[in-house]
Amino acid sequence: MTQPAFRRARSAEAKQAREGAILDAARALGEGRGIRDVTLTDIAAEVGMHKSALLRYFETREQIFLELTAQGWREWSGALRADLAARAHATPAEVAEVLAATLSARPMFCDLLAQAPLNLERNVSLDAVRAFKLVTLDEVALIGAELNRLLGLTEQQVLDLAATATGMAGALWQIATPGPRIRALYASDPRLGHAIVEVEPRLRRVLTAYLTGVRATAPAS
Repeated sequence: MTQPAFRRARSAEAKQAREGAILDAARALGEGRGIRDVTLTDIAAEVGMHKSALLRYFETREQIFLELTAQGWREWSGALRADLAARAHATPAEVAEVLAATLSARPMFCDLLAQAPLNLERNVSLDAVRAFKLVTLDEVALIGAELNRLLGLTEQQVLDLAATATGMAGALWQIATPGPRIRALYASDPRLGHAIVEVEPRLRRVLTAYLTGVRATAPAS
């Protein structure tokens, strides 16, 4: 199929629309292939423009995916907070269950969480990294308000929990999606069965242990 002819955006609105189309294309490709296998040329072709034209809107491939990671943080935070806000009370196990369920329900976000510190942040400008980090801090602060209300977590405990939850979600997703050849190897040898990981149950167990330990060591109010 012939791609439509690319026309350079002339207005702020047109530029914003073009950036949105690029992000949508990258998201669709990432969901289908995994982030590591999507190139800048792939994204440009999906939108219908040359790679050099795409670089007028984003400085690198990594900036595109870092912006999608920031969007993922906002979306996940909103869903998590909506669930927590509806609860008058919650146990550490219940909070851990919500964290694990909302993260594992977003596989591309988990993929992005793993890729962000490994390579996305390393091939963009400092301004782009700063903007991304500020988004994550803002969302963690909003999540922290609910965690403080339900479990009495301190700011540092919230930061530790957020880092543990998102870091493990990213790592576990990578382990859980090794590709068909490696997965077949794991399934063929009972000694390698431990390498087949289900993200949500393991994440839930780890976060339950963390939150239970935090509550057990908290000073009496």
